[in-house]
Amino acid sequence: MRIEPTVFADPATLGEAVAALVLARIGARPAGAPFVLGCPGGRSALSSYRALARRAAAEGTDLSGLRVLMMDEYVEQGPDGPAPVDPGLAHSCRRFGRVEIVEPLRAAAADAGVPESRRVAVDALEVPDPADPEAYEHRLDALGGVDLFLLASGAGDGHVAFNTPGSAPDSRTRVVPLPDSTRTDNLATFPSFGGRLENVPAHGVTVGVGTIRDRSAEVVMIVHGRDKQTAFGRLTAAEGYQSDWPATVVADCRTPHLYADRAAAGGPERRS
Repeated sequence: MRIEPTVFADPATLGEAVAALVLARIGARPAGAPFVLGCPGGRSALSSYRALARRAAAEGTDLSGLRVLMMDEYVEQGPDGPAPVDPGLAHSCRRFGRVEIVEPLRAAAADAGVPESRRVAVDALEVPDPADPEAYEHRLDALGGVDLFLLASGAGDGHVAFNTPGSAPDSRTRVVPLPDSTRTDNLATFPSFGGRLENVPAHGVTVGVGTIRDRSAEVVMIVHGRDKQTAFGRLTAAEGYQSDWPATVVADCRTPHLYADRAAAGGPERRS
C-alpha cells in the first residue's frame, strides 16, 4: 500500500518523533516486558538513538526488557569461511550498536539516577552471525519477532540493511556480495573508509527482505537529507515491493510509517 509520509523540519525533530514512538510502544507493555527493537547502523537513525537515550532517561522508562537487534554486519572472507569484521573497527555494525545505541542508553539512565534494574542490559545487543545466518531467523522466532523495526534506505540504490537491488521478496538472513552502488553509499556513512571504495568490505550478512516484512509488527522508514530525495520519491510512490529499490519493502509491512525531513521531501513540512 502507498504510505503517506510524515515530514519534519529537520533530522533532530524527526529523531524526537521516532524516540517518542518507541517509548510509547514500550510504555504500553508491563514494566520490564520484552520489547524487540530492530535497528540499522549508519547515519539515518542517529538522531533517533540520541533522542531515545535522552527521553528514556528523563522519563525513567524501564528498558530492562529491551533487545536491540542490528540488521546486518560487514563480513570478511577468511580461510574458514565468512566471519564478521573486527568489532573494534569503526565500520563494524556490532561496534555501532554498542557505542551508538546500548552504551548511550545505559549512560543516560545512570546520569539520571535510573536504577540498574531498569536499564537496558549490557548484553541486550544482537547481531547476525555470517557463519550461521539461519540462526538469526530462529532467534527472531524465539523472541516473537520484532516489535518495531527502524529502517533506512540507501541513497543511491535503495538498499535496506544489505539487501541490494535484485533481492528476492522472500529472502531471509544470509551472506551477500555488496555491489559498488551500495559500497559507494557506505563511503559517506563511515568516514573511516577514507573515501576509498577498496576499503569497503565486499560482503555483508543481512536480514532478508522477507525477514523485515514477515517478522515485524511495525516499521518506521527514516529518510533525511537532500541526498535522500530520490529515496523519498521512490518510497512515497511505491504500492508494494520493488526489487530494484529494496527499501520499498516498507509498503508491504504491517503498520508502516515513513518519517522524512523537509530536505529529503523537497518541500514544506507536512504532518499526517
